[in-house]
Amino acid sequence: MSEAERASRQRLALALGALSLLLMLAGLAAGSEGWSLPQTWALLNGPDGSLVVWEIRAPRTVGAWMTGALLGLAGAVAQGLFRNPLADPYLLGSASGAVLGVVVVLAAGTLVGHGISLATADVIARIGLVGASFAGALLGVGLTLSLARGAHETTRLLLAGVVVGVLLGAISDLITNVAPEALLGKQAFLLGSTGFLGWSNCALMAVGLAIALPLAWRLSRALDALTLGEESAVSLGLALAHVRVAMVVALALATGMAVSQAGLIAFVGLVSPHLVRRFAPAAHGFTLVASTAMGGVLLLASDVLARSVLAPQELPVGVLTAVLGGGYLLWLLHRRKIA
Repeated sequence: MSEAERASRQRLALALGALSLLLMLAGLAAGSEGWSLPQTWALLNGPDGSLVVWEIRAPRTVGAWMTGALLGLAGAVAQGLFRNPLADPYLLGSASGAVLGVVVVLAAGTLVGHGISLATADVIARIGLVGASFAGALLGVGLTLSLARGAHETTRLLLAGVVVGVLLGAISDLITNVAPEALLGKQAFLLGSTGFLGWSNCALMAVGLAIALPLAWRLSRALDALTLGEESAVSLGLALAHVRVAMVVALALATGMAVSQAGLIAFVGLVSPHLVRRFAPAAHGFTLVASTAMGGVLLLASDVLARSVLAPQELPVGVLTAVLGGGYLLWLLHRRKIA
């Protein structure tokens, strides 16, 4: 590693750390009346105000960072697995599976008269939206692996993910056709939101991140080998099928945990690895960790903007990330076209 590369990585790490701390403070200061540090200080000095800051704003702020971190990690794993910079965390059917899980819970009461027993509907309702979306995301990835007959070929895995996504999406549309009252909840889930995150959600995501990040980091050498081509990776002694399955597990865990807590948030998982590679190109070990932090920074920044731009109204954070992320990718395409 050259001195310039080491310096660029150190600068990026310091920048991500500083931005995370600053955005955490901004998240604590962003309320229903916009961003105001003096007002936040006044709230902290009052008995009821401190409850607002530490029990509403603080878990939402930490949860937004963790959600973005999980998506950034999942995006880096997906792009390394498929060796494609346009791969995102939702390629393997996790998004459509999560949506289906949410729709089934929302429509459980209506479905009692359409082939589902009252006992089954009661069990579904007890699972809840978070549990159902997480289970649905894992179901989507599991169906993709089953249809692709394992992870022997990335092309077959990718095509299976597309098929499963279309199939599960069609099933959720069919359910909403029978139970139209589920449409509003489905729309809210598709837009994404960090407004309902509490400390328990943060704890769950912390556990997911503590499992997925070390697993992905241990696979970073395999991702480096895959950049040389499959034949070269096999010649180095890699059991590609087992390695890919482990990557899919890390990808599914990170994506499912993020989606189940905050809904579908676009472009964070896609853009985070791009930004890391742009400012500090490196092997996958550094890229995975830096993409995790970058995802946290991007989503937390978007969340603070979503709370502050039109206060007291709040923008759906998923819409804001789609606009910002899509704009960044369009700028990249325009720049390459000019070059």
